[in-house]
Amino acid sequence: MNAEFFAFSILSVFAIGGAVFFLNSVRVMHMAISLAFTFFSLAGIYFLLQAEFLAVVQVLIYAGGISILMIFGIMLTKPEEGSPGRSFQYHQWISLATIISFFVIIMVIIYQSPIFTPAEKVSSPSVQQIGSILFKQYAIPFELASILLLVALIGAIVLARKEQK
Repeated sequence: MNAEFFAFSILSVFAIGGAVFFLNSVRVMHMAISLAFTFFSLAGIYFLLQAEFLAVVQVLIYAGGISILMIFGIMLTKPEEGSPGRSFQYHQWISLATIISFFVIIMVIIYQSPIFTPAEKVSSPSVQQIGSILFKQYAIPFELASILLLVALIGAIVLARKEQK
């Protein structure tokens, strides 16, 4: 058991915990915060996998952009007055037991399979190569995606303003 395995275990528990908090939260603001927490945990896992570009993109686009967009959407909409509390019902116990048994089965399969052999070194493209491909070959789709996100943000603001009047 080395430090990398320990860091992966901690980050994966945080990612799964954030996702579970997201699914069980009642307030939308708590959902947005737990989703951002999950995104940061996934970025940490990408760093452990030596995919630094994906980790930075994860933080910039998902944890930064989408989480902030959700928070702005929450701030522009009218919050619900007093949401009812939920109790832990029997079907949630059945779901919990199913998830735990699925986790145990997956862990047994992983530890019994011979996948823990040393892999050969794979060359990955550098950030400069990815950037030049992105801005030379895929410049138009990149700009169309940014315009689409801007139109969605403006549409959300317009719809929120109409409801206030």
